[in-house]
Amino acid sequence: MIKKALSLLLVVVLFSSCDDKKAQRFVGKSSGNINSVVVVADNQLWEGRVGDAIRDVLAAPVEGLSLEEPQFTMSQMPTQVFTGFAKKNRTILKIEKGKEASTKVAADAYATPQTMVVVSGMTNAEIINEIETNAAKIINAFKKTEITERQRRTSKSLFNDSKIKEQLGISLKFPSAYRIAKSDGDFFWIRRDIKTGNVDLMVYEVPLSAIRKGDSTVLDVIRLRDSVGKIHIEGSVDGSHMATEPHFTPYIKESIVDNKPAFETKGLWDLKNAFMSGPFINYAVEDKVNDRYIIVEGYVFAPSVEKRDYVFELESIIKSLVIQ
Repeated sequence: MIKKALSLLLVVVLFSSCDDKKAQRFVGKSSGNINSVVVVADNQLWEGRVGDAIRDVLAAPVEGLSLEEPQFTMSQMPTQVFTGFAKKNRTILKIEKGKEASTKVAADAYATPQTMVVVSGMTNAEIINEIETNAAKIINAFKKTEITERQRRTSKSLFNDSKIKEQLGISLKFPSAYRIAKSDGDFFWIRRDIKTGNVDLMVYEVPLSAIRKGDSTVLDVIRLRDSVGKIHIEGSVDGSHMATEPHFTPYIKESIVDNKPAFETKGLWDLKNAFMSGPFINYAVEDKVNDRYIIVEGYVFAPSVEKRDYVFELESIIKSLVIQ
């Protein structure tokens, strides 16, 4: 009886072990360039109105750039070739025709980290309606994944931000390729040289009363950045300094950084009395405990090259902000 009981227990353990392995199935690492999405859709759908709807959403212009650049770079493949290594892409939009209309987000289906959005519908019209209705949901799912991936790559070689932490009581994760070019009290100017120019950050604090909520918010943000630019960001030509491009209407929206309310402002800067300009992304993060806003702004000077991914890198750095 004892032998039979032990044998039965062994069988149960073996089957349980197999079930655990199935539950904890192995998926390989994902791959892909930042802000690149693989669209899995039959050629007929991609070349028709369904494809147009996808492009209208994923290839919509990025806000705040002087020249139009798409939010995502897309590559399309038919469903029948979506096998093997193709399934390891980090961000995938899959279109399924002939199924009940729905839009679902799947995490780590074939690789990790991975976000796959599956849009289905019985007809082309249903699929298009799903894409248009859930546009924000689709974009946010992909963007969240890409921000996390960009931050993961940054974390491989971080700059020592102890000086910023000591002065402002914040932590900010940015690559060691950057340097602190200027430190003046509670103001920091952080720079990275690139082949065609530079990618920079400004970090400082202002009282909560400096930014009013409502119609005046964007005016206050611009007034503050112009004031700081005039004092701290001077050009090589006498009398030149950073300011907001007056002929380009800034884009502003409410956001969340470090689980705190924030204002996100995008626009163009230029150097007064000089010939330099580019895009900027500015976050004013509310810190009620310390009666202040932490301002973190990134801007790019890179003439004649695309700037989307530089601005995205800056956004990922800003969103790593932690107020101590």
